[in-house]
Amino acid sequence: MDLLQSSYTPDEEEGDEERPLSSPDASPLRLPSKSAAPSVDDTALALSSAAASTSRPLDPSLHLVPFNPTADQLWAPVLGPQHPHAPISSASGNRNHKLGHVEDAAVLPFLFDEQYNTFHRFGYASDPSGLHIVGDSHPPAAEPDTVYNLAPSEHKRRRLQSKADDADQEPLPPEAKNPASDEWILRNKQSPWAGKKEAPPAELTEEQRQYAEAHAAKKAEKEARGEGKGEKSDMVAKSTFHGKEERDYQGRSWITPPKDAKASNERCYIPKRCVHEWVGHTKGVSAIRFFPKYGHLLLSASMDCKIKIWDVLESRTCMRTYMGHSKAVRDISFSNDGSKFLSAGYDRNIQYWDTETGQVISTFSTGKVPYVVKLNPDEDKQHILLAGMSDKKIVQWDMKSGQITQEYDQHLGAVNTITFVDNNRRFVTSSDDKSLRVWEFGIPVVIKYISEPHMHSMPSISLHPNSNWLAAQSLDNQILIYSTKERFQLNKKKRFAGHIVAGYACQVNFSPDGRFVMSGDGEGSCWFWDWKSCRRFKTLKCHNGVCIGCEWHPLETSKVATCGWDGVIKYWD
Repeated sequence: MDLLQSSYTPDEEEGDEERPLSSPDASPLRLPSKSAAPSVDDTALALSSAAASTSRPLDPSLHLVPFNPTADQLWAPVLGPQHPHAPISSASGNRNHKLGHVEDAAVLPFLFDEQYNTFHRFGYASDPSGLHIVGDSHPPAAEPDTVYNLAPSEHKRRRLQSKADDADQEPLPPEAKNPASDEWILRNKQSPWAGKKEAPPAELTEEQRQYAEAHAAKKAEKEARGEGKGEKSDMVAKSTFHGKEERDYQGRSWITPPKDAKASNERCYIPKRCVHEWVGHTKGVSAIRFFPKYGHLLLSASMDCKIKIWDVLESRTCMRTYMGHSKAVRDISFSNDGSKFLSAGYDRNIQYWDTETGQVISTFSTGKVPYVVKLNPDEDKQHILLAGMSDKKIVQWDMKSGQITQEYDQHLGAVNTITFVDNNRRFVTSSDDKSLRVWEFGIPVVIKYISEPHMHSMPSISLHPNSNWLAAQSLDNQILIYSTKERFQLNKKKRFAGHIVAGYACQVNFSPDGRFVMSGDGEGSCWFWDWKSCRRFKTLKCHNGVCIGCEWHPLETSKVATCGWDGVIKYWD
């Protein structure tokens, strides 16, 4: 309506008051013209002209300057060329650096790291323009490979090829092994021009030369003793029997369970007092395991590199000591009949022991630290070993052939636990990546992945006696319960808390009847909860340091064994 009203003048409105607007005699409406072109921003033009005016030399006749001139403008000549010995002036060209004009370049951190690592790995890299290759060596193909787009197999092949090339080369002269020599300096430079510099290297001072010669002599002495990098002196496994005799008058072995061993009561009760202490380890005890089904023997692994087995029913003394690891023992696991057991140590070895004789049947290693070892619980698969390693893998060995038959490598952190469920057809693993993963045995594909933002690492998992639930020790000071059915859901109604385990891999366990849940804690106590109500029943002060392990006796339903970092194993009743 405003446009219509603006198209009429006041005279027309006065003379044609009674004539309708839609009359055929009325003149056509004329709308105001409007340009479709965008408005021009002349700010940049004004700035450029102002910059041009400020870049000109000042006129000496001016009495008033409307801007702040630079030193170059004040001292620039009024006429004629630039003084040849004068300092470089920004008025002589488009310069933002003392050497000229430098353009800003934006390089993504990933692309920079890719070329940086490629140069230090393969000896070549692409320049920022991407058109040229820089470095000593040149890629075999037109499009150079980088460290990020090569398959792991290709990395391994190139590494083996470089070792083979080094082996084919002539042996290095003695001067190349002496850091004080010029030959060593030329061979060990890490610049793109290594070995190409014609100028002699800088002279070492007398003190530096003496130090380099002493270092070379010390290194040669170590290599002569076999202590060089990558050479380890394998510890000879041995065992010592401490009992009276290995066989009784009937010819039965000392590990044979008593014939009258049976459950005294089907109902479990909370222990009240300590009835015995086993003292023999010189350092903290990391794990304890009762003899399967009978519990007349107790196996313990310690940080003093030793494994001991103790008599529980009669003499309550140490029966045998197994010495085969050169570093602390991390985990132990019995076979189904107890005649053999596995041990995993920080010396990166897994050893398969004969419980009776103390002989090492076989040793397995991948070069990584095993955190947990487990045999397949099926009777026909007792020769299959599973080990959770520090390199995020679960490795499966066939102990008859000694070969690795499978690798489960979906975790993103070190593997802490392996627990078989669903009649041993599946197993659950936990890791430092704060997740739980469920696997089909023999198939390296995750069938269930459990990870939530609020989850913490779970260094210990135990299976309920009815096989329907898993108790997971979470490092946020609580025990979580997961179902072992198809969906492996978290049971939000059951949660056991009150103890302090943050930072410690304290073991969680069940009573044989499933009525109680127990766990050690970082303050040396052992906690007991009721399974149905999740209410805390009792807390026993067990150890001076961390109470790392607790095991309920399989037959004596009111007796519990605990171990701690004070090196003591206690038996409670």
